[in-house]
Order: sequence, then structure tokens, then C-alpha cells
Amino acid sequence: MSTSIRRMPLIDAFKAVASQLIVLHHLAFYGPMSDVAYPLMGDGIDWLYEYGRMAVQVFLVVAGFLATRSLAPTITPNVANPLQLVWNRYRRLALPLFCALLASMLAAAIARQWICYVSIPDAPTLPQLLSHAVLLQNVLEQDALSAGVWYIAIDLQLFAMLTLLLWFAGKTGKSRTGMALLFVCATVFASLFYFNRNDAWDDWALYFFGSYGLGVLTYWCSQRKYALLWFSLVAVMVACSLVLEFRPRIAIALCISLALGISQRFRLEEKMPELRLTAWLGKISYSIFLIHYPVCVLVNTFVFRFAPNSARINLFGMFLAWMLSIAAGHFFYQYIESRLGAGKRKPAAVPVTQPTIQPVAHEF
Repeated sequence: MSTSIRRMPLIDAFKAVASQLIVLHHLAFYGPMSDVAYPLMGDGIDWLYEYGRMAVQVFLVVAGFLATRSLAPTITPNVANPLQLVWNRYRRLALPLFCALLASMLAAAIARQWICYVSIPDAPTLPQLLSHAVLLQNVLEQDALSAGVWYIAIDLQLFAMLTLLLWFAGKTGKSRTGMALLFVCATVFASLFYFNRNDAWDDWALYFFGSYGLGVLTYWCSQRKYALLWFSLVAVMVACSLVLEFRPRIAIALCISLALGISQRFRLEEKMPELRLTAWLGKISYSIFLIHYPVCVLVNTFVFRFAPNSARINLFGMFLAWMLSIAAGHFFYQYIESRLGAGKRKPAAVPVTQPTIQPVAHEF
């Protein structure tokens, strides 16, 4: 079935803002520029250090939303070859990642020659390299070679879990739709009420499936006849989990999912202006996510080497690293991600009519 495609400016905006918050969080977290600049902007650095990482909830919800649009837009699953789908997802994520890791290792090698700082990674070992190749570095307790690699590993786990849930539901016969909904709801419930409340699970998809699954359920709810009722039921489930133990990250995920669902259900996207800046930043957000760490390492190294005591210069260095990360993300997208990852693709869009299975877009 052919489909006409329109952009989703809201997803573009979410990805644009979230990717920038992640870059700023890492600049505040890793230092040494943030340590030296702290007297000038202590409150801002503290906020980015503590709360900037919450932006990952945007990626989780959007990832579930977009994956569902491709795998089971009408809830009825149509997953014939789950292993092939997971392999395709791995290739889209991992091939650009490996290029970024090479840049990170080179940047760290340069930094080690110039400064000594705790956040600069040591030279990689063979077990580290192998664990990153299969995106199991955290599970295998290997130090990360770059910032944010844990999320890419979790994204692959989440996609694989959703794909397998839908595949199992498709094997149940006439009740495939109901079973798909039951499997996903049960996994979201288990994550929200148990796994996400236990940090021992934070290397595994079950810890994050509460937020990811909200994206899945949001897409499905927006397609139902009584959408507001379905949204209310999902919100009540999340609210109950927050009463049991309040977690700001889950509250943020709920807000993002409701914004996406209501926007889709009432076609608010058609009334939103398509801003070139957010569309551009949303398109290159995965590339920014991948390449910003080596850029930040090099800028930290240069600034701290030549101005180790100047708070003003180090604060400017943080701003410079942020701007250079965006520029590097643009070039990385043009010459690496678009060629090794999903290829040239349109920005986040929503089908006007229900599609057959399509390649899954990046959540970034």
C-alpha cells in the first residue's frame, strides 16, 4: 500500500532539544572545563549534571513510538522474521557507532598525552573492543569507550524485545491483536512496578521498557476509536507506579508520550510550523549523540592545557565544545551516518494511511 508522508515537527523538536541537553549534560559531567568554570555558573552546571540526563526519556518514548509505527501500526503484529529485523537495527545503530568509537579512542589517546584527568578513558583492551562490537559492554562490565554507548546497547535490546513480543503474539492465531496488547502492557507493567525500581537491572531492557513501552502504547492509543479513554487508562497505570515510588524520569516519559499521542490523535502536527532549525537538529541528532564526546574531549584537553585556572576561558570552552559538537554532527551525518546507517531518510514523519512494515527510523 502506498502512503503519503507528512513531517512530525513535534518529534523533530523533541529530538533536537533532547540531543542538545545530552551534550550539555556530558560537558557538565565529564570536565575538567566544568570544574574550572563552576564558580561562574555553578547552578547551571549542577542542573545539567543532575537533570540533563533526563532527556534520554525523550529518546526512549520516541523510539517505541516509531518502532510501533513500523512493526504493528494497527496493533495486529506482522513480524515474520524477527532476527532479520533485529539485525537490520543493529547495522543501522552499530556501523556509525564504530566510526564514532574510533574517533573517541583517537581523541582519548591525544588527551592522555597532554593532560591527566579521571574522565579520560584508558587505552582500550581487547575485551573492551569485543564487548562494544556486540553492544554488551555494560552487561560484561567493561568500561565504555565513549559517552552514551550504554543507551545504544539498550536501544537494541528494547527493539529486540518488542520485535519478539510481537512475533510471539503473531503466533497465537486469531487473537493476535489482543495478545500483542497483552504482552506489551504486561511488560510495561512489570518494568514500571518492579524492574525500573531496582537499579540492579539498569543494564537490561526490562529496566527501560516502561518508558519505551509508553511510546508503543501511545501510538496504538492514538489509533483507537476512544483514544482519550485509552490514554487515561495508560496514564492511570503510570500514575499508580509513581505513587508507589515517584521517579521523575517516568513522569517525564508520561508527559512526552501524552504530548505525542494527543498531537497525533487530533492532528495537531498539521497546525505546527515546520521550523528549519529543529528539523535540522532532529535529523542529525543521532550523529551529534555519537560524535560529540571526542569533540568535547579534545576541546577540554586544549582549553585545560593552556588555561587551567581561568574560569571565563573554560566556560567559553564549554560553549565552543557545544557548538563544535553540532557542527561535527552535521558532517558526521553527511559523510558517515547517511552512508553507513539508515541511508538518506526523511525527517520524522507519520503516515496518512496505515502502512505495511517499513524500515525503522532512528529514535534520535
